[in-house]
Amino acid sequence: MKPLLEMMLEQSSGQKFLFLGRESLFTHKEAQRFLKKYAITLTTRLEEGVVAVIEHHRLNPVEEDISYEAYDQKIPLYKLEEFERLLSHTLVDDQVLMGLKLSNDQKRLHTLITNTHISDALFIKLLEMYQWSEDEEEDNNEDRSVVTATLRRFLDIKPNEEDLLFSPLTLKKLIGESSDPALLNALLTFPNFRFMQKGKQWITLREAIAGSPCLDEDGIGKLLRFREERVLFYLAANRSVPLALLKKFSDRNLNDVNEALASNNTIDDELFSKLLTKEEGVRQTLLAYQPISEKRFEMIEAREWLPDTYALLGQNEQIDPAIIPHLTKKGDPQLLQALAANPSLSAEILDSLCERKDSSLYPMLAANPSTSLTILEKLYREGREDQAILASLAGNFSTPEKILRELFELDIFEINEKLASNESLPLELLNILKIDTRLRNALTGNKTFTDNITQQLGL
Repeated sequence: MKPLLEMMLEQSSGQKFLFLGRESLFTHKEAQRFLKKYAITLTTRLEEGVVAVIEHHRLNPVEEDISYEAYDQKIPLYKLEEFERLLSHTLVDDQVLMGLKLSNDQKRLHTLITNTHISDALFIKLLEMYQWSEDEEEDNNEDRSVVTATLRRFLDIKPNEEDLLFSPLTLKKLIGESSDPALLNALLTFPNFRFMQKGKQWITLREAIAGSPCLDEDGIGKLLRFREERVLFYLAANRSVPLALLKKFSDRNLNDVNEALASNNTIDDELFSKLLTKEEGVRQTLLAYQPISEKRFEMIEAREWLPDTYALLGQNEQIDPAIIPHLTKKGDPQLLQALAANPSLSAEILDSLCERKDSSLYPMLAANPSTSLTILEKLYREGREDQAILASLAGNFSTPEKILRELFELDIFEINEKLASNESLPLELLNILKIDTRLRNALTGNKTFTDNITQQLGL
């Protein structure tokens, strides 16, 4: 057996290594500097003193003949990639970066970026130094290989998923999954690619990064320097942005930015109060999505809004339970229905809503996973003739299995559609429902069903 390359280097002082094939990640000059530490000479000819051969995976006919001759002489052969891995691990990041800054050698920089053996930290610093093609319309091979190298390094791309490397959405996926602020900052040096989202809405690379919860102060500063209103919108909704900065955003008095601020749970009471004075859309977002304390409720009450405005509070899942009695006393139908559908409310509060004997609340209570089993069973017993109640129960994952099975036996399409989306429905019944092609969309969103399919396929 031939010795490991590391061992071969240690025991070959005064000898020669033959390099066959073209240069790859490192030039022969760089390889020679590395070999010099071991007192080994690099040669490109099979001559006396050669004790090892380093081969590129592609050789021309002449080089192949030399390789065969070296093999006949029982000279150990090593892959160039193995040698490059050892050399890469000896690189000193600061020295590499300083050399590139002094030379501005973009060709060398590109080669290093495609080197899979360097550290992530060095790779990210190299990305920030790379100069992208100025013509964004032109398909530049080097630019494309930098994007590919980035995706390969930070995403788990399986061999059967290679096509993902050429999809712009994969870069958006990387932004969404990355928890490294340094990588996000480096991605800001990329061209401002555009991604098509669901609903045919476009989002740019900078906007996607502005929405990342892992942004640091440096990244936020870089984004602000682009002076793009849509970037500001995503920053305003980002919980990682400091409160002081959010308040500065509000001073710009831009409606879209104010709506984004209204959805940001890190705003304080001062900013909450300020946003209450803004346009209707901003106020609606505040009431529906902000944590509502008793103090904030007092601010809302002081504005004397119409009753239907309070329905937004009813659907708010971050409302202080102490406020609920104040809301139920108002008796507004829309508000009560919103409360009955709110899964953040306690079973006790939902029980009290059921005790109002208001039949308009029953479908919402039947669909609410926080409704007590006692009430769900009562609604089923007393609502057998009400298809809206039965359909709500069919879609509720808290509905007892016995009731779900009885609803299945009814064989009513509207009820089956709800059952098909219910992850609590036994798999045996889901497999029966899949026969109805009209239920395909509902089943596709059912994790119990899709996980079973994935398991069967061995994925």
